[in-house]
Amino acid sequence: MVKRRLRFGAFLIAASVIMLGVARLLSHEKMFRQTSGEYIKWVDFSVTAEAMNDTLEVSLDAYENGYDADFVKLLSYLGAKYGGDFKHYKKKDLTEVYDKIKSGEKLDTIGAKYNYYPYYLEAYGAVLSEYVGEFYIDGKQYYGLRAFSPIAKGYYYNHSDDFGASRSYGYNRKHLGHDLMGSVGTPIIAIESGYVEALGWNQYGGWRIGIRSFDNKRYYYYAHLRKDHPYVTDLKEGDIVTAGQVIGYLGMTGYSAKENVNNIKTPHLHYGIQLIFDPSQKDGYNQIWIDCYELTKFLSQNRMGVIVSVNGKDRVAEKDVIIYDIPD
Repeated sequence: MVKRRLRFGAFLIAASVIMLGVARLLSHEKMFRQTSGEYIKWVDFSVTAEAMNDTLEVSLDAYENGYDADFVKLLSYLGAKYGGDFKHYKKKDLTEVYDKIKSGEKLDTIGAKYNYYPYYLEAYGAVLSEYVGEFYIDGKQYYGLRAFSPIAKGYYYNHSDDFGASRSYGYNRKHLGHDLMGSVGTPIIAIESGYVEALGWNQYGGWRIGIRSFDNKRYYYYAHLRKDHPYVTDLKEGDIVTAGQVIGYLGMTGYSAKENVNNIKTPHLHYGIQLIFDPSQKDGYNQIWIDCYELTKFLSQNRMGVIVSVNGKDRVAEKDVIIYDIPD
């Protein structure tokens, strides 16, 4: 039995329209130049949480009724239609394309009328391909959102769209991640399954974890973890982690060449998602990091509950027990 997984601007006007059209053409030209080579070198992920939530609803209905309306393909169609700018998103556009699919048209055929549909399909697929799909719990099959919020259920946090903000420690640079403000010790959750690629101290990120997705397209960076006890017990490089698993604890470490130092003023989790279309991008000059603000709002409907054991006077999850919260 399949269950749904949800929490789930007359001259000036004319001139503005012309300028918008030119901007879109330049944006598309940039995409063409950067995808006409061997791999994608630029992605502007601006899909809104609203669009992702609506598309998830449609893909759930399609799955249950046997229609070809894949989550990533639907968003890629909309991305191609809007030129990647989801400020233009209207639910009726999603409903209209779904009606066409239900009448027998193929989504790939519908999307093919937009030249850049293949680009968005690859770019959005690199972000979201493992977020929605089938999964099993205790032998039962489910379909829906299978990626998790990085903050455990029941723990308060707040956030704002801070991607690209300036940072000055060490050198002037842009903030290529997303900060979730919370309390020290808050359990940090693996957004999706993968393997631990990096673990230990980094003077910018403090105690941090780097997890690579199994398809190698995404590198998750979780930083500023808790002083003294940053990670779940026995976690090490090379380990396999599962979506929803506790991997560490929120803290304020970093901005220090010396290990285990709290030099961050406000406790928070910094997490980032790097897209990798070619191995040279991982640590090269052409890295691709995406804005995770809307994605974080989307994932907030799927927060993992945990039971924290008591270790002396400290609440530390020595044995993390995952509670699967499957709504009816």
